Amino acid sequence: MNKIERVDRVLDGKRVDYPPLSLWYHFGVQHGSGEQHARLSLEFFRHYDLDFLKVMNDYFYPRPEGIEGVRSRADLQKITPFDVDDSPWSEQFSALAVIARELSGDAYFLDTLFDPWQSLRRNMAGENIEMLMETEPQATHDALEVITENLIAYCKRSLSIGTAGIFMSIFAGQELISQEHFLEFVKPHALRVFEAIQNSGRMNTLHIHGNEALYMDDCYDFPARIFNWWDRGPDGPPLSDVKQKIDGCVMGGIDQKIVSRNTLAHLREHVREGLALGGDTRFFLANGCSIDTWVYPGAVKGIVESARS
Repeated sequence: MNKIERVDRVLDGKRVDYPPLSLWYHFGVQHGSGEQHARLSLEFFRHYDLDFLKVMNDYFYPRPEGIEGVRSRADLQKITPFDVDDSPWSEQFSALAVIARELSGDAYFLDTLFDPWQSLRRNMAGENIEMLMETEPQATHDALEVITENLIAYCKRSLSIGTAGIFMSIFAGQELISQEHFLEFVKPHALRVFEAIQNSGRMNTLHIHGNEALYMDDCYDFPARIFNWWDRGPDGPPLSDVKQKIDGCVMGGIDQKIVSRNTLAHLREHVREGLALGGDTRFFLANGCSIDTWVYPGAVKGIVESARS
């Protein structure tokens, strides 16, 4: 069974010899070229012999010209449509094209994206986001609609290059955003992105990001084939619980917070526990969020070996 067949069988709800495995972290090369990004991603994938590649995307959503911080209605109105190919994302597309060529027929790869609200918050509104939601709700929604359309265009371009699915991160934890604001400002726009690509990406994945009191019940209606979250965290929920509530697959089983600071013996036992928690079908073995960049290579190799033993 090769890497593509293994993933396809899991997506179809069939048993496999072992669950497809992937791990990821941020390479920190957003200042560099797409070619460099592709080389590092492929080197990482091949060195650890992963089953599928999650391509990181650290090329930020483009900030409007002349604005150092979005803090008013006028600033929000300067967020406009743009050609995704004529933007900093062109470097990501260059990386994806190299990866598509190199992995063609051998393995699937996912492309990473941040939901519209996160895209607005990360390098545009920042510390002003809470104020804008409270004082300029309609202008915030209008800006999010523009961002949503730009992200849909991005996704379609990525998928056309050969991406097997979009891995979208959404903020959905109590420590990050209130449930009221999640339901009003995050979910509707993120949902629109998934609805626009639900028939295009075989491995479209929803990453429910957060550490405390995840709003999982509010996410089950997303048309994603795969759900990923910090299942080994203090607030779970367990992989088995989510599998009962969705038709698709779950991705997790590995606590990203222990990969860099524990013995290989401990990690091997952790992987065995993760495999048991994931079950025999509809399960991808992976971290619940990014692992540390300075992780010991022997730890990652031990995880891979344990997953296949």
